[in-house]
Amino acid sequence: MSDDQEYHGLEDVPAPLQVPSDPEESLDEVREAALRAGLEEYDLTPEDLAALAGEEAPETEAALPTLAVVGRPNVGKSTLVNRIIGRRLAVVEDTPGVTRDRVSYPAEWAGTDFMLMDTGGWEAKVQGLDLSVAQQAEVAIDMADAILFVVDATVGATASDEKVVRLLRKSGKPVVLAANKVDGPQGELEAASLWNLGLGEPYPVSALHGRGTGDLLDAAVAALPTEMEQVAVDPEAPRRIALVGRPNVGKSSLLNQLAGERRVVVDETAGTTRDPVDERVEIGGRAWTLVDTAGIRRRVHMTKGADFYASLRTGAAIERAEVALVLLDASVPLTDQDTRVISQVVEAGRAMVLVFNKWDLVGEDERFLLERSIEQDLVQLPWALRINLSARTGWHTNRLVPAIDLALGSWDQRISTGRLNSFLGELVAEHPHPVRSGKQPKILFATQASTRPPRFVIFTSGFLDPTYRRFIERRLREAFGFEGSPLQISVRVREKRKRR
Repeated sequence: MSDDQEYHGLEDVPAPLQVPSDPEESLDEVREAALRAGLEEYDLTPEDLAALAGEEAPETEAALPTLAVVGRPNVGKSTLVNRIIGRRLAVVEDTPGVTRDRVSYPAEWAGTDFMLMDTGGWEAKVQGLDLSVAQQAEVAIDMADAILFVVDATVGATASDEKVVRLLRKSGKPVVLAANKVDGPQGELEAASLWNLGLGEPYPVSALHGRGTGDLLDAAVAALPTEMEQVAVDPEAPRRIALVGRPNVGKSSLLNQLAGERRVVVDETAGTTRDPVDERVEIGGRAWTLVDTAGIRRRVHMTKGADFYASLRTGAAIERAEVALVLLDASVPLTDQDTRVISQVVEAGRAMVLVFNKWDLVGEDERFLLERSIEQDLVQLPWALRINLSARTGWHTNRLVPAIDLALGSWDQRISTGRLNSFLGELVAEHPHPVRSGKQPKILFATQASTRPPRFVIFTSGFLDPTYRRFIERRLREAFGFEGSPLQISVRVREKRKRR
């Protein structure tokens, strides 16, 4: 088979092609140079050129500033969030406390990017509304860089609002006051009365109709820090592992087992822990940083609102980690909550090991059926590594470190551009993209833009079907491994320059 036949589907190699004088230069590099030359005929953006040059982000970590939307139940927080982000993502219902899941969205205003946190999920029935509002405002204040405090102007400032105001003043965080549900002159007068809260100018808005939100956002963006701290990544630092999972799956028990001592509170009551606790432990003769993402060490009365904020903190811990151990209870079927945690890790682009805890509670006769059930439940994640163990007894916990190493190795892995394009050339020759509407898109060139997680950019002459993208990902994994790491594949369709 000739080179032209073998690489049918890639851009034709311009002639004549000069073979480098260095006899050790690989054929892959020669083909890469030829394909790059072919790309010169296409319109490329500065971002394309940066990807082709391998210009990765520096080895630093930085987050977008966070603006937390805080307020009593049913003052219109989620409606305001939807207005700001420009689409209906947050759940809106005329019932207090309908927000339950992790709700943090990327947003932009006047050229400023930030994260918008919708602090819903408040439970007002346990130990009084004032206590619930105060507890959850504390968490939001702690996690945010600036606060957007929403008050219902038609009701005015309540005792709960004033309790939160005291916390806001004590925190020293910048606060922007939104007087919501202002739809006319009477509302303007009601909003003016909120000057008495001592938080500065109340911005009259109608989250439902969009009235006044521009001025409010101008003030909110001005309150955010202009530069976030850049933290250099120390390659010698212990790798960071997040222990995540729904309540009562054994996260704290596993941390204690790995640490060899009782580091955190373990209680039969689900949700004993609330705040993430970083623990430096030595496993297998090596230092690691573990994050027990359930939260607080003290035992407090648990509310659904507190569980909501524990979920927020879990998301923050995943973002800080390099690999996540997702703990699942092997003694019960996989739940929707388990699936959401797994999705959260995948969306964050972190390496992942699925840990089925309490395996010792599963009878010998049940294990075969359980294995089949797990395979069906996780059919979309064939790449995820899986360990069955018992955190209580320590059975099979020695298998964790090899699995973590494998997942991190995949997460760090880089494929050379020449090797990647040779692989794709063979793949396209063997399985070309189907013809759609009389056209067959060509794969022009591909490069791995970054690692952690591995991200590939494929330049094409036309749209690739989602099924063909999944086919490419599956074959990439078969050829190069990537066990335990998500892959991100983006396709950029580019057209040839018009000849003048």
